[in-house]
Amino acid sequence: GLEEHYIQLLSKTIHKELGPDARLEYSIIMENTGASGTSQASPYAVKMPMANQQAKKNPEIHLSTGIHDTPIKNPFVIPGLRKLNIDSNLNPNYSFGQFIEGECNRLARSAGFAVANKPGGTSFNPLLIYGSTGLGKTHLAHAIGLEIKERNPELTVLYVSSEKFTHQFIDAVRNNSVNDFSHFYQMVDVLLIDDVQFFSGKEKTQDVFFHIFNHLHQTGKQIVLTSDKPPVEMQGMEQRLLSRFKWGLSADLQVPSLETRMAILEKMMYADGIELPREVVEYLAYSITSNVRELEGALISLIAQSSLNKKAITLDLAKQMIDKFVKNTAREVSIDYIQKVVCDYFDLPLELLKSKTRKREIVQARQIAMYFSKKMTKSSLANIGLHCGGKDHATVLHACRTVNNLQETDKHFRKYLEDLEKKLAIH
Repeated sequence: GLEEHYIQLLSKTIHKELGPDARLEYSIIMENTGASGTSQASPYAVKMPMANQQAKKNPEIHLSTGIHDTPIKNPFVIPGLRKLNIDSNLNPNYSFGQFIEGECNRLARSAGFAVANKPGGTSFNPLLIYGSTGLGKTHLAHAIGLEIKERNPELTVLYVSSEKFTHQFIDAVRNNSVNDFSHFYQMVDVLLIDDVQFFSGKEKTQDVFFHIFNHLHQTGKQIVLTSDKPPVEMQGMEQRLLSRFKWGLSADLQVPSLETRMAILEKMMYADGIELPREVVEYLAYSITSNVRELEGALISLIAQSSLNKKAITLDLAKQMIDKFVKNTAREVSIDYIQKVVCDYFDLPLELLKSKTRKREIVQARQIAMYFSKKMTKSSLANIGLHCGGKDHATVLHACRTVNNLQETDKHFRKYLEDLEKKLAIH
């Protein structure tokens, strides 16, 4: 029965995985039973060598290009099963060659390069790169993917933001195709997920990602994650996922030093064929200290102003532009910072704001913190609620409505909001 029904399927699989010279041996477990039908002795195994036949070559399989004929629905809407023929979503400008190394990023870059040289074959699996906005997390993730594709064109490499992953999962749930969604991601050789902290508070998304992560890790595939914070600070993330994030290496990206900032500017100028006076480059590097993205933005703005106004780039022009640029650059505050400012203003301990207490003054401060968190950050309502004592998104919505109503009817309350908005704007 075994050979009659399954030998072709087994032969194809063995040929595919082990090569044409592989042989199959299998054991048949038989039980010795007495007259009563109960087992009288331990089962024994008989080794049965496969009949002397070679594993057959897989027949050519021609898949239809029509999406409805594809056995597994690809969430990127590109059909194909045997070999995932997908766009890796990698930006060719974000290569290792364009990434300036400094003390601020040396560990992350070195680990990234090691992973690119031997995907799935180092102890850096997963590799989690974390740091504040604009320090190069996304650039480094793309660089790893590009280098792997350059060295191993046959590997399926996929870069996807956690937000895109979540939206695809929601679509899969809606279309009753969650198994197809999971199977698709399990067939990838290298998975790069950007801003993994976006999964915070999304239990179902975390659950499906947990199973995809396990499958990829167990089959020796490479996983690269980026986040704005280390695992220990990720709130709203399941413990089983956080523990897996720590299996490999967590490498942080710090604010670049003055020398690194100058090297970044010089690299940009060289790439664009632009020359600037040394004093201008130094002034930009001294003035913009927060992150690389702002630094690049300042240089682009300066070149644009010079070109549009037909003015030479001088130190005076750089100073005028930087004054406006720094003033107009919106700095996103964090939920933690908002909570601190609110607690300082009302002279309340932070732990009370995050507690379950229903005292009127605490509830009001908590609602104001929720209101400013929704207004001044990109965090989801669920994430804001988590930071404010484990509340749900409905509680956050109610808090925002309450604050909006009170500021229209209570002048003292409106004064609180005006004072706090000024304090938060200084950040």
